[in-house]
Amino acid sequence: MNIVFMGTPEFSVGILEAVHKKYGVNLVVTQPDKLVGRKKILTFSPVKEKALKLGISVFQPDKIKTNYDAILEVNPDIIITAAYGQIIPKIVIDYPKFGSINVHGSLLPLLRGGAPIQRAIQRLHNITGITIMYMTYKMDSGDIISQTSIPILKTDTSGILFKKLSVVGKDLLMDTLPKIFNRTNIRKIQDEHLITYAYNLKREEEKINWDLSVQEIDAHIRAFTPKPTCYTTIDSLNLKVLSVEPHQCDSFMDSHSHQQNGTIIKIFENGIGVKCINGVIKITAVQLAGKTKQDVKTFMNGVGRNLIKVDKLFK
Repeated sequence: MNIVFMGTPEFSVGILEAVHKKYGVNLVVTQPDKLVGRKKILTFSPVKEKALKLGISVFQPDKIKTNYDAILEVNPDIIITAAYGQIIPKIVIDYPKFGSINVHGSLLPLLRGGAPIQRAIQRLHNITGITIMYMTYKMDSGDIISQTSIPILKTDTSGILFKKLSVVGKDLLMDTLPKIFNRTNIRKIQDEHLITYAYNLKREEEKINWDLSVQEIDAHIRAFTPKPTCYTTIDSLNLKVLSVEPHQCDSFMDSHSHQQNGTIIKIFENGIGVKCINGVIKITAVQLAGKTKQDVKTFMNGVGRNLIKVDKLFK
């Protein structure tokens, strides 16, 4: 069995390891190395790091659309993808005799696209899951082979949910592969009427909109944690907001209804209380540019003492 595995982030590592342990992986395809941080350190993807430890050959095309011969030379019986990060050409998708399959982080046809885990949190979904599907050239449109769901907790960040779904994806894939190889798996066509999309996160979305509800702001920040993170501005300074606690309060709205959303209404011992449309968002951890993450108590004992005042406005 010749297997090509395509993936890039930490989400894909456990899945690669499980496939290789049971079946053996002949080639790993992952995104090119990147220069990371202020010091521009050349950094491997998590999948490349694991592949090298396992002794698997690695292929890193800048543009797989035109550079894919190394994949076909393996003569793959199946291609398995999990958060690879590039659109794979049709000639590659159609090549393996057992097809090309994808481990996708949503319950398709919901949340097709590159950021299904983050968008599920941001849009206040109660459940999400993993879909094993056949790949087609049209994004996430192939037939469903298997699915399983898990709840989204009110404390889940995208980082936490990525880890949970990585384990779920590994288990579901390992249960599904034998059925694919003995050709007993099902193929379920996706219902076109239920399609939603989960497009990649945009830079402009990182800024907090205080004119939303406490539930929406909390979900938005959790969806963008641990990266790319959200921020707000005060006195023309950007302040990363790394964790919050939502508090919906009708009595509060009566006494502060005249104040603009984004106004700092109270400094707690462990948080900064900010008005939004239906309550208070308590900011509990922050980070100024060039500084490390700090809990609010530490921050207010330092730089925040002169920066954060009641009645000041976050924008």
